[in-house]
Amino acid sequence: MRVQAAEMAPEITELADDDLELLLLIRNFELALLDLFAAGQLNGTTHTCLGQEYVPVALAPLLRDDFVFSNHRGHGHYLARFRDPAGLLAEIMGRSGAVCAGVGGSQHIYRDGFLSTGVQGQSLPVAVGVALHYRRTGEERIAVAHIGDGTWGEGSVYEALNMARLWEAPLLVVVEDNGIAQSTPTERQLAGTVSDRARAFDVEYHSIHGTDVNAIRAELAPVVADVRRGVPAVVHFHCLRLGPHSKGDDTRSEAELADVRAREWSARYARHYGDRFAAADARAKSLMADLVAEVSARPPSRWPGLVDAYPGAAA
Repeated sequence: MRVQAAEMAPEITELADDDLELLLLIRNFELALLDLFAAGQLNGTTHTCLGQEYVPVALAPLLRDDFVFSNHRGHGHYLARFRDPAGLLAEIMGRSGAVCAGVGGSQHIYRDGFLSTGVQGQSLPVAVGVALHYRRTGEERIAVAHIGDGTWGEGSVYEALNMARLWEAPLLVVVEDNGIAQSTPTERQLAGTVSDRARAFDVEYHSIHGTDVNAIRAELAPVVADVRRGVPAVVHFHCLRLGPHSKGDDTRSEAELADVRAREWSARYARHYGDRFAAADARAKSLMADLVAEVSARPPSRWPGLVDAYPGAAA
């Protein structure tokens, strides 16, 4: 089993404009959601991926017509896949043009080759089934399941890894380990290591500490190629959660948050790219401001049959 745990070079390589724009689109989409919640314009809950945006951006070009299983913190996964901030915002706001007619909300999104869920660990057994289908039909497609460090407390993770290895299913497990499970530091809720868990099932393990999008792609290209050949793998991103668990429920001290803000990817990118970063960030902010205004003015979403079955949905 290949184990690569060395930290990636701290330097930032020159990023394509499209990648930088996508990173900042995701960042400003999430910030807009928090502003909407603070203004009382959204209901329910939401879990932003602030600090983790580079993960789906780095992976996006490596994935073809593969199936992506996202999780509760999945807006970045969706946006990197479809570049559809309008449809996702409409879904979260329950407005016309929503991806799932407004019934999925922030956490439960379905679109061709994409499914997110708020149930921890639920997607992994399903992903194994999809991956097994691809192997049996001879398609060079893979199933990608995004999970967090907290999800390793679910037994379904281990059942899925066992089956994936036994059946040589083309499964890629992407672990976004942000060091905190809701409000509990990972070291207080996870005994042992993720690498040892993968090793127990003879599953390939790859550890990534850096945030350079180009370097991550170069590291993961051969891993994804191996997965397409039926070698399941766990890719372990050591990242940071910049925002709260959900909306305003951050229990970390101001000193802890200041440390996270100083170390997360956007601070380093802003220093490296300077005016180029500032200009791209301003464009993303402007786009999101226009989008929030436009989607807010749309009529409520209507799912055919929903109002007839549940008259209260018309309220």
